[in-house]
Amino acid sequence: MIALLRGLLAQTETDRCVIDVQGVGYLVQASTRTLAALPHPPELARVLVETVVREDAILLYGFADAQERDWFRLLTTVQGVGAKVALGLLSTVAPGELTSAIASGDKATLTRAPGVGGRLAERILSELRDKVGRMPAGPGGTTLPSTAVGGGVEHDALLALAGLGFRRAEAYPVVTRILAATDGTASLDTVLRESLKELAR
Repeated sequence: MIALLRGLLAQTETDRCVIDVQGVGYLVQASTRTLAALPHPPELARVLVETVVREDAILLYGFADAQERDWFRLLTTVQGVGAKVALGLLSTVAPGELTSAIASGDKATLTRAPGVGGRLAERILSELRDKVGRMPAGPGGTTLPSTAVGGGVEHDALLALAGLGFRRAEAYPVVTRILAATDGTASLDTVLRESLKELAR
């Protein structure tokens, strides 16, 4: 199994690249996020690789970092999410936003990705909600506990903020941070007031 490639970047396309390792060109499928992180051909490139063996082909999927590779592995555990859909999700939604979207049940964020309709988005939310807390959120997100989906003040605050036009993916990290800072004792009014201060910046 190939886990890492380091060689000259021979060419890039919209969804793949070719890496020349000592005269052998490896075709690597990748997200737009990873492709954007690569140097210009023919400079030296390094990508982490997930090797997928099928009956008719051996396919290589490349990632700029371990975080994106781990998300690819997690997404492809969901029935109906193949490698192409997983790369589409990773191209459209940053890992930190994925963490928040899944934990907060934000279906609209997931359906922005090509190939992800409402039914598949619901399946992703259902199957990964309990697993997302173990995933690093990275820049732009918050690492969430495994019990990220809660009720009570948190639930009511998110509903109220959604009614004011804030997306769940942006409101969720703010609400959970405020609740964590008060050990979960803050009232709904306090959470809303502090959340609006932060979200309005």
